[in-house]
Amino acid sequence: MDYQHPSKEEIKTILDNAKTIAVVGLSDNPERTSYQVSKAMQTNGYRIIPVNPTIEEALGEKAYPSLQDVPEEFDIINVFRRSVFLKDVAKEAVQTNARVFWAQQGIFDQETYEWLTDQGFSVIMDMCIKVAHALTK
Repeated sequence: MDYQHPSKEEIKTILDNAKTIAVVGLSDNPERTSYQVSKAMQTNGYRIIPVNPTIEEALGEKAYPSLQDVPEEFDIINVFRRSVFLKDVAKEAVQTNARVFWAQQGIFDQETYEWLTDQGFSVIMDMCIKVAHALTK
């Protein structure tokens, strides 16, 4: 099963139905891409939950060390970690209620894609959520 980006319509449906995004690897540094992309999504009405064990908060939201530590539900898991970490994040993801796994531009792992798809996830890899959001409006 070779990876293909979901259709523009499927991505639009995902983004239209989501309200909360858990951002794995979100930095509290405004110079970092993860911060800038998450800030843009927050500005567009999404609640951002930082998931990073090295920070206390980002974008005015309390940070959590892992997906399992987040006490509330979220719709999308947006990953800003290198590709080598996707399998570990995926193992955490399946223990949540979220069913959308989004790896940012430049982040991809075929094995993780196949495994998550088999687990019932919508998987988007190697695509910036901010750019995708702008293209669906």
